[in-house]
Amino acid sequence: MNRAAPILAALVLMLQPVLAADVDTENLFGFTEGADTGEEGEQDVFLDTIGRFGKRKAGPGSSRYGVADTKLSYQYDPTGNFSIELGVYGDARRVRNIADLDDKAFATFDGVEVDLKYQFLKGSKDQPFGLAIETRPRFARTLPIEGTGANIFDVETLLQADLQIVPDKVWLGANLSFEGAAGRLRGSGLGDRSSLFTVSNALSVRVGENTFLGPEMRYLRAYDGSYLNRFEGHAVFVGAGLHHRFTEKTFVTLAYAGQVWGRDRDPASAGRSFDLAHFERHNVRVKLGVMF
Repeated sequence: MNRAAPILAALVLMLQPVLAADVDTENLFGFTEGADTGEEGEQDVFLDTIGRFGKRKAGPGSSRYGVADTKLSYQYDPTGNFSIELGVYGDARRVRNIADLDDKAFATFDGVEVDLKYQFLKGSKDQPFGLAIETRPRFARTLPIEGTGANIFDVETLLQADLQIVPDKVWLGANLSFEGAAGRLRGSGLGDRSSLFTVSNALSVRVGENTFLGPEMRYLRAYDGSYLNRFEGHAVFVGAGLHHRFTEKTFVTLAYAGQVWGRDRDPASAGRSFDLAHFERHNVRVKLGVMF
């Protein structure tokens, strides 16, 4: 038994740098995304659902606003710093007695997306800063707030950065995002153009060998027009993210964010503490991943 102890201690020391290198920051945070890409030739399948809940009531009686945006995607990394992801979307919602929105309940196919990501810098113990850019052109079939049928072309571009503050223990993630959309409502042919600017920051702390937890804050600004033309409203969301690896090849990321402050430019909303016209009161994210 005494002879085995030094051997076990040596194995632990040998494994420690391997565990540190295995931390993939891409899915480490909640709504914020890290700069990492996979290893050359790596393939991934993701099931990513974002739930959005809570809008202002239209009148007396019970009300409900719940939307689940689900993406099923396949990702391939042709090189160690470039990834391609192909995804299909589904939209399920239930809306009842909400201001400025029609009552509805349905689930439908909601378009396709291609994600292209290039990593300029890969973080490590020796060089703790990671930096990447990602663009996400998408064709969608449903307006995100109203749930109205439409043909929409949407492009989101993100600058993603992360920093290993304490080696193998604490990571900081930050995103800067611009998303512009243009489309037409099916049936009426009316145009719809909008854009969104987002800044997000998150911390992730290793609380177990394969478990990470930390706070997150996001600031969002909504605009009328595809290129941040006319300011409509803004909001601050605060929450937390949990990342857990079941095995070396499977993981889950859970996140919650609640709107803690917001303002709508519409004079009818003056004095109200939240912007519930352009954003929801609560956001929840569940992301499952398998690598092979």
